[in-house]
Amino acid sequence: MELLDFGNGDRHSVNLLDSMASSSSRKNIHADATDDEQEQEEEELEHFDDFTLASSWERFISEIEAVLRVWMSDGPNNLLEKGAVLLEDAGNLYKVKSEMKYAMKSYCMEFYFKTDPDVDAGKLADWNFDLHDLQLCFGVKEFLVIAPQSASGVVLDAPESSKLLSAIAIALSNCSSLWPAFVPVHDPSRKAYIGIQSMGTVFTRRFEADRIGSQVPVKLMHLEGLYELFVSKFAYSTLDLSVHNFKVRCAMKLTFRTLPYDDDNIKDAKISKSGENLTGEMSIGTQWDDDCSWSEWYSAEDPVKGFELIAIWSEKMVESSMEMAELENASPHEAEKWLTSLRLEGSSGNRVGFTSELRLLVDALQMSFEAQFIEDFVSAVENPGPDNLKSMVIPPPTVRDRVLKELFIEGIQFSDFANSGHKISRAIKGAPLGSLFAQFCLHSLWFGNCNIRAIAVLWIEFVREVRWCWEESQLLPRMPANGSIDLSTCLINQKLQMLAICIERKCQLSEDYQDCIGSLDQIDSMSEEESVVGDDSFSLQTPSEEFSGKVDRKPEDVDLFNEKKSSDLTRRGSAGIVDSMMLLKSHQSMHAPYTQEAPLMTEDMHEERLKAVEAFGDSFDFSAQLERDILTSDMSAFKAANPGAIFEDFIRWHSPGDWEEDDGPEGSKSSSSSSHDIKKSKDSWPPQGRLSKRMSEHGNLWRKLWNSAPALPASEQKPLLDPNREGEKVLHYLETLQPHELLEQMVCAAFRAAADTLCQTSFGELKQVETEMQQLYLTMASALRALQVNHLSGDSETIEDLRRLTVAFEQVEKLLTLAASLHRKLIQAPRLSREIFNDYHNFYIQTKGKGLTEDIDEKEFNKKQEVRDHEREVLSNMFVPPTANQSWRKVLSMGNLLNGHEPILREIIFSLRDRVSGNHYAARSGSISQQEIETYRMYICGTSNDLRVALSVVSCD
Repeated sequence: MELLDFGNGDRHSVNLLDSMASSSSRKNIHADATDDEQEQEEEELEHFDDFTLASSWERFISEIEAVLRVWMSDGPNNLLEKGAVLLEDAGNLYKVKSEMKYAMKSYCMEFYFKTDPDVDAGKLADWNFDLHDLQLCFGVKEFLVIAPQSASGVVLDAPESSKLLSAIAIALSNCSSLWPAFVPVHDPSRKAYIGIQSMGTVFTRRFEADRIGSQVPVKLMHLEGLYELFVSKFAYSTLDLSVHNFKVRCAMKLTFRTLPYDDDNIKDAKISKSGENLTGEMSIGTQWDDDCSWSEWYSAEDPVKGFELIAIWSEKMVESSMEMAELENASPHEAEKWLTSLRLEGSSGNRVGFTSELRLLVDALQMSFEAQFIEDFVSAVENPGPDNLKSMVIPPPTVRDRVLKELFIEGIQFSDFANSGHKISRAIKGAPLGSLFAQFCLHSLWFGNCNIRAIAVLWIEFVREVRWCWEESQLLPRMPANGSIDLSTCLINQKLQMLAICIERKCQLSEDYQDCIGSLDQIDSMSEEESVVGDDSFSLQTPSEEFSGKVDRKPEDVDLFNEKKSSDLTRRGSAGIVDSMMLLKSHQSMHAPYTQEAPLMTEDMHEERLKAVEAFGDSFDFSAQLERDILTSDMSAFKAANPGAIFEDFIRWHSPGDWEEDDGPEGSKSSSSSSHDIKKSKDSWPPQGRLSKRMSEHGNLWRKLWNSAPALPASEQKPLLDPNREGEKVLHYLETLQPHELLEQMVCAAFRAAADTLCQTSFGELKQVETEMQQLYLTMASALRALQVNHLSGDSETIEDLRRLTVAFEQVEKLLTLAASLHRKLIQAPRLSREIFNDYHNFYIQTKGKGLTEDIDEKEFNKKQEVRDHEREVLSNMFVPPTANQSWRKVLSMGNLLNGHEPILREIIFSLRDRVSGNHYAARSGSISQQEIETYRMYICGTSNDLRVALSVVSCD
């Protein structure tokens, strides 16, 4: 029976071979006719079947039959326990196989089955994407494939393929099995099969598939010709197929693919009047990630290579070729369903990104232990050293100067970056994003391939530039010049922050000195009335109605004040009255003084003080000794703001816990600063109380300091922070920093700054990305904590931990890059962007568990997502109409164009169903006789240059 005839292909005829009868030769026995024993012996020989004389083909059938019976008796569940293999991209389809030999050749028989055979393999008209190729071609569920174990895996000889198919058909018949069986034939590129299936009755279904790889007839490029090809398989050859009607069921699926984002697409991107990109593509002269946060450092390869759009027409009845011609002219927008899938860019070596440079920075950290000074790496060419150091390239001075210019650009202050970075990033001891050291680390990643010599050169020039800012009293850019030292950052950032504050203080001292010199002449010209001493307060204080500089004293207190020096009688540096508190001796309201800020200290300075405290033992006395400068300053300011104050007054204000009040109805009562409360407090004066035991001890350090402290406001005191001394200390630290100490802090700061930079990217409402970023920060904080110990070595396990950290960083960077790309391309379809990313993220998590994340490409991730009606326009706009430059590349020869683009793949299923009368069956009472059977089915897949046809025909034998 002929199945397929394309006009240029081979014709196959599948014939079931009859069973071969075994023959045996009789042995002639010469004996006496009257000998009963010889007659009995001859009779036994006549009924003996000698299987050793059976043909090899019969033994081959018997071997196939034995394997089939085992598979049938085991069932799906037992086959799974015996090692059935799950096929990828084929739903829950499993495979078992068995090897056998015939005629000096080895064959492999495979059985494909599902764990739920009672469930339909999928409504083919709905195009189940989990189907195996043979399931889609022939509409079968579970099936057998037998093929030779050769390089090609197909049977190249036609007689051999027929004999092989006959063998498995006989074995299936002997087992009463309804499994279809297939044999691959011809060249592997043709994907050709022949097959057969017993339907349990007098009917048999035969299969054949073949492919034309070039020179497809023009008629078969169109739906009308394909329809007539199918009809010709069951209609009389004398009929004019174009005028006769046949009730044929037809379902169609078209696959479109966006063009690569090349220069032609860039020029033709659609930009709306508001400047919004409607096509999801790039405009002229721009990259897809120009608005992403990492674009300042590198341009990432777009992970989204494009989109595939699948338009599906559900099964419909077609009666003539004219209807197929109309269907070919239909727009894809008329399809019942749209599906889209993501086409990812395949992995091409190391991708450009933060991860690739962070790996190099970790390598530089490992090499930093080979020298004691930074300068040793710079002079590695002149001096003897490792060969790998000499081979490292240092960028030219022009590149170095450009980097330094960007780092020390004027007018950029840290306040511009104060709110940048992730909230969890403070757990990493690095530097805030946008700060001077963080920017230095990010620039180092791209400076000379981030080798140790390039880093050493850039660091030396960086420190020279910092020293220039110090010597010229120029504000340090990208650093806060006020506030406290952020001890949660790395030590280099703390030192730079200290230096920025010192430069600011040095500039203030210089300005105050110039103002003082300039005001001497003005004082001489002032009249006596204008030079009355008033309330001298700290230069930073602001006037307030609540704070009064007037002295409130009783007449009987005048004699007491007359005994004081004139300098002590003047209140200076007052910040205002302290509620209803009054001085014990003078009965005046207590004033809070302006005080100097505590001296700023970096982390290493705090550690030095703690070590000193531990060394001296007496924590209280020595800590008081360490804080004597601060205490003396506060006492002097308190005396200046409260003339006539005594030590007990200072304790009541500065350390209320060391003043013990006696229990009384009003002893511990505190009220507001109203005139009534002040009067009440004066009437119950003096308050009953005393100093605590530790303050009352003989030789108390606080009392000694009080007695020796002069009455000076904070504005006239010596600054607690000596900006010149502290600034030089910072520069000495930066200039003598050991290489491994620098690289340890750079690694922490670079990882944190890179992660904070990625976080600035807009990727829509994707909670998975936020979760992955939070987990990355926790992983970085854990892995980088070892760098704070400063006990590393070149062969430390921490180096390997850091390399593993770069792998985790790379995975999150890929996810975030994909999220950003999807968000920009599908900004008008946020739901679709979210669902596509969710599918990829779930697929990514599974492959990450299998350790396969290195090579995820479009061949592996092919999950489809349904496009809703209001989202179709967004997908349609991605198919930009071809330009004149593109139109000549390919001659359009198929219909169903989408914005001028023809489908890259067209799939059609034709089927014809007949209700067969009961007398065709062996038993009339069978329930099968009451339902339709698919007598003809043709699956067509191809393009204008490629055509594959799979045909199944039911016949009566």
